[in-house]
Amino acid sequence: MKALIVAPSWIGDTIMAQPLFARLHARHPDLQLDALAPRWVAPVLQRMGEIAEVVESPFGHGQLSIKSRWRLARQLAGRGYDAVYVLPNSLKSAIVPFMAGIPQRIGFTGEARYGLINVRHDLDKQELPLMVERFAQLAEAPGAPLPKPIFHPKIRSTATDQQQTLAELALAKPERIAAFCPGAEYGPAKRWPSNHFAALAKKLATEGYVIWLFGSPKDHAVAEEIVHLAPGLCRNLCGATSLAQAVDLLALADLVVCNDSGLMHVAAALGRPIVALYGSSSPGFTPPLSDQADIVSLNLDCSPCFKRECPLGHLDCLNKLSPEQVFAACLKRSKS
Repeated sequence: MKALIVAPSWIGDTIMAQPLFARLHARHPDLQLDALAPRWVAPVLQRMGEIAEVVESPFGHGQLSIKSRWRLARQLAGRGYDAVYVLPNSLKSAIVPFMAGIPQRIGFTGEARYGLINVRHDLDKQELPLMVERFAQLAEAPGAPLPKPIFHPKIRSTATDQQQTLAELALAKPERIAAFCPGAEYGPAKRWPSNHFAALAKKLATEGYVIWLFGSPKDHAVAEEIVHLAPGLCRNLCGATSLAQAVDLLALADLVVCNDSGLMHVAAALGRPIVALYGSSSPGFTPPLSDQADIVSLNLDCSPCFKRECPLGHLDCLNKLSPEQVFAACLKRSKS
């Protein structure tokens, strides 16, 4: 069997799809499973043993471009896929597999996708509250119950990968690394304040940690604020690494403190000790899927609101989450 995954456009969502890939291989031992994904997501798929090849999707968030989709569909049609699993629920994500004539097009009904998706699952949000469960459901027949438990996502980073990345970036590995992931691509309502991260850096430094900051180029300015507020304690790597390099460096971390973000899910899939900070989002939907993760949240009445920016203008859910509370969680996690 030869199948294709239409991957999500978010790193964290793609990580949470990995248990689906493992289930498909268990069900079809001779399966060749490829993925259609944007280039910024491809590196995590390339660290999954279940994915044979990643085909680049040239489309950005929300981009339609029918002519380009037709050209991509012709390319996919020549690959002879028997089935495609369309993970996003959007109409646009189902157009290319339909144009490519892939016989089985599996996914949730989504945005009026009748005909585009011909093996349709109806989503029961109460029955499947977690995103990882919703993806895993696509391995089953429509209407069939989801077998549980679902194993946690896993991506690989070998010692050779890690040493090569350290050499490429001219980094020496400290004795103890605390990785901070201060960004959140979705919006500022998911970002713990820079001054809180800086205060935490000072506390962790007294425990012997060297702090490395991870994120995209968009997070560089926020990370620079932390560096300025905690002078001499932090190394700003935001925008200085590729995603693949960030995976390898996170694999070396003794502790990861992160917002609800794609890198949180990367760290979880690497099995690193995590303290995850939740404000506007909910760990009931996208928690860090790891036995080594602790969630810190104030659980205010106004959260989770799932907004990109605080609709009340105060961001109390994160501003009032003190560095002392997070430091206590870090100490507990580092000793467990």
